[in-house]
Amino acid sequence: MSGRQKTLFQTWGSSFSRSVGAPACNSGPERPQSPGISRARCPPAVEVAEVPPDSDDDVLLVAVYEAERQLSLENGGFCTSAGSLWIYPTNCPVRDYQLHIARTSLFCNTLVCLPTGLGKTFIAAVVMYNFYRWFPSGKVVFMAPTKPLVTQQIEACYRVMGIPQSHMAEMTGSTQALTRKEIWRSKRVLFLTPQVMVNDLSRGACPAAEIKCLVIDEAHKALGNYAYCQVVRELVKYTDHFRILALSATPGSDIKAVQQVITNLRIGQIELRSEDSPDILPYSHERRVEKLVVPLGEELVAIQKAYIQVLEAFASSLIQRNVLMRRDIPNLTKYQLILARDQFRKNPSPNIVGIQQGIIEGEFAICISLYHGYELLQQMGMRSLYFFLCGIMDGTKGMTRAKNELSRNEDFMKLYNHLECMFAHTRGTSASGSSTIQKGDKDKSFVYSHPKLKKLEEVVVEHFKSWNTQNASEKKCGETRVMIFSSFRDSVQEIAEMLLKHQPVIRVMTFVGHASGKSMKGFTQKEQLEVVKQFRSGGYNTLVSTCVGEEGLDIGEVDLIICFDAQKSPIRLIQRMGRTGRKRQGRIVVILAEGREERTYNQSQCNKRSIYKAISGNKQVLHFYQGSPRMVPDGINPELHKMFITCGVYEPEKPSRNLQRKSSIFSYKNGEK
Repeated sequence: MSGRQKTLFQTWGSSFSRSVGAPACNSGPERPQSPGISRARCPPAVEVAEVPPDSDDDVLLVAVYEAERQLSLENGGFCTSAGSLWIYPTNCPVRDYQLHIARTSLFCNTLVCLPTGLGKTFIAAVVMYNFYRWFPSGKVVFMAPTKPLVTQQIEACYRVMGIPQSHMAEMTGSTQALTRKEIWRSKRVLFLTPQVMVNDLSRGACPAAEIKCLVIDEAHKALGNYAYCQVVRELVKYTDHFRILALSATPGSDIKAVQQVITNLRIGQIELRSEDSPDILPYSHERRVEKLVVPLGEELVAIQKAYIQVLEAFASSLIQRNVLMRRDIPNLTKYQLILARDQFRKNPSPNIVGIQQGIIEGEFAICISLYHGYELLQQMGMRSLYFFLCGIMDGTKGMTRAKNELSRNEDFMKLYNHLECMFAHTRGTSASGSSTIQKGDKDKSFVYSHPKLKKLEEVVVEHFKSWNTQNASEKKCGETRVMIFSSFRDSVQEIAEMLLKHQPVIRVMTFVGHASGKSMKGFTQKEQLEVVKQFRSGGYNTLVSTCVGEEGLDIGEVDLIICFDAQKSPIRLIQRMGRTGRKRQGRIVVILAEGREERTYNQSQCNKRSIYKAISGNKQVLHFYQGSPRMVPDGINPELHKMFITCGVYEPEKPSRNLQRKSSIFSYKNGEK
């Protein structure tokens, strides 16, 4: 062999395991490309006859290349030798339901609905690994809705199946476009947000025809024109030869939403399990759900009556003009007002023209805002209402007309001034974020703006008291953790302030989304991951979260979940419940205000039961996609092969230097900044 010649691996380089690379050969004419080859990057063919007899490496190189090219032509890139088996790991305990769902998902586009904590990511990792094996030149893509989820899932999949980190990559919107294009070229297993995928598909950076498996996390979001739907629509323009695996804790908020997800994601089958499914029961711990209904109390009822007078003053004008048909003002909702406004816009009365239309639009806008405040008052309390009204009256919401109209209403100003006397001193604390809550703040008298707050405090304090007593008697050293959910940031801040006075038994921290508002500083996504890390490690034992804590993120074991509000959609309650009962018994407490909020919760539970009954009882209710590709060539039936997978140590991306400094905004501990 000539000393000037390169070895096979020097010639092939890092692209040996992929067909996207090209042999280093610039001489000779290019062979016409077959219609079956979708990528222009295929290297020029090299005639074996042109290679000198002593060039063993070059001969082998050509043989490998030609075999791989022929493989991609014949079976869409499927490797028949690897495809004779499908691998299932035994390094985690084998669960029958996971094995069954993984097998189904390999051969049909599947929507997997499993309660949180029962292994959706595990199933995804198994399916991804097998497509990674079966299609040596193909791409496998995992999409999650947020950056923290993407970061979490790449590590989780590595720990299950041990796909080499050198073959995997994480991409976000902050990754430069040219860098992403190179990653698409050089990596095989990609983890990203759907927005990044849409952008790269539209720019031509993503090799769409090479994608063989697409995993979609939090799949219930695939409604309307959400990015998940755009990705699937774009991909099928290039190829329909790819597997879709969709994951969610719940299929949707109602049957119509479930059908949308099935249609948008080309789902051929649903694998649905609930907490009561027989094959799930051996692996799930008991979750006790308690519903606590709290009366509004005299003070809140008095504020409510005063607020209804304000509502009547503004809604009555719309009723008199016959653009608002419902006259039961105390039981109207913001949603009903929005529907009435939409109806007015579509079919305006011929008697209402010109400036009158503008007046009515303005009245609708004021009423919708006021009814939002009404819902805050009933669910969250007087302080949340006050902060909302402050946003109107100080001009930060930009509602100049509403501010002027409300300022002229005597009943409103009387109510507003009363709330200001009660809560004006709390605005500075909330606006500047949690970092300003000092040890001395515990000495200030806390105003309970809703009876639900007292009930919540009672439940949390009692939980820690009984846990510590039990630990002392049984000589255990395990810690307990509590997670509290509330939909609004002002309420999250208020709950955290209330629990602060119970330090050091209760060590509380807040957890909110990345957007910063007037009332509270948002957390960047790196800071969110730092919060989760500190909560899991025991730095804090109580987490007060908005909806950002509901989806996907591995919060760790939580013994008590408290829901401070009720949601119409059953999705959010199911996801909240999934935060407990993973390794030991869990308890869920739903605290509801008497009246409308209680009715909303009951309706949500009814919706959940009807969805599960419709899916599991009568499959004819839903219409599944019939064109789901088998992906495996005819005549090949991969056999199950159980294997112990040895994974290396995952090396996460190094955090930024200032992360420790920035994480101080979470600190309630010992009153530190």
